[in-house]
Amino acid sequence: MFSMKLFFLLTSLLSFFMVDSQKTLYGEAQGTTYTIQYNDSLNRDFQNEIDSLLYFFDLSVSTYQPESVISAINRNELKETDDSVFLYCFRFAKEIWRETKGNFDPTVYPLVNAWGFGPERKKEGEMKSAAIDSILQFVGFEKIEVSSSGMITKRDARVSLDFNAFAQGYSVDVVSNFLQSKGIKTALIEIGGEVFGLNDLDFYWLLGVESPAYNTDSKNDTQLSLKIHNKGVATSGNYRKYREIEGQKLSHHIHPKTGRPTQNRLLSATVISNHTILSDATATGLLVMGLKSSKKYLRTHKEIDAMMIYASMKGKFKVYKTKGFRKMEVDNKDK
Repeated sequence: MFSMKLFFLLTSLLSFFMVDSQKTLYGEAQGTTYTIQYNDSLNRDFQNEIDSLLYFFDLSVSTYQPESVISAINRNELKETDDSVFLYCFRFAKEIWRETKGNFDPTVYPLVNAWGFGPERKKEGEMKSAAIDSILQFVGFEKIEVSSSGMITKRDARVSLDFNAFAQGYSVDVVSNFLQSKGIKTALIEIGGEVFGLNDLDFYWLLGVESPAYNTDSKNDTQLSLKIHNKGVATSGNYRKYREIEGQKLSHHIHPKTGRPTQNRLLSATVISNHTILSDATATGLLVMGLKSSKKYLRTHKEIDAMMIYASMKGKFKVYKTKGFRKMEVDNKDK
């Protein structure tokens, strides 16, 4: 997502890098920062190419860019597009929407804005039921289709899209694919907390995952470390980005079926898969589905591993991990 998520401490195992072949790039994109490390015997600097990639990526799918393709579609100014990034994101989102039985839905965008979590950020008080119901009339991914030729059809002109729940993860994959096209075989790409660790040899990247806490501003409370080898990692949580109304914390994850901020015991989800876009979208979907449905989803989607942190009935932190996730953990004695 383009917004702040759980923090990743990036600790790279660089012992296998030759000093003169290691490159580290820092920059800003999508309203956040990026750090990219890679090993290149030719000592090439890809900063300009990567900045250009991310700039044009935003012009495809950023709702924070008024001139982007997705913004034009939301304003009904564009009825057809051949933009490859938008088309890929749309078709990917449809697949996840079906897999999650509608719990992951990018047409929730009008509700995100209405609750004050979108680009406008104007909402002060709680939404009234009548206002929510009126917006729900044009929320639902079945209300918009894109043909194989790129023709866009809306059942309601007010339908609008928001790919922010996974676009940042996809941008990580785009950069990873670019580096691989240049012959890079070892790299760590991190954009706004979403990560892909690329490895050709028998080495791994070490990532630290932060422990959630509402009562601290610290971003360095590392809970565990993961060994990542050719995997994308994303974390979504309710404890960093929220609004408080009359003492109640409202999650920035809006449920597409109720129109309200999600209310369940699940605090965060860290997801690992072969593609960062899938990890990113799944992390958001799990937060919306809640703990029970998320456990069932993970049992039937073996290509995904995850850790979910949730609050017990007594308010204590509890952790659920898939078997594959546990295999990627680093024991304290190994660190």
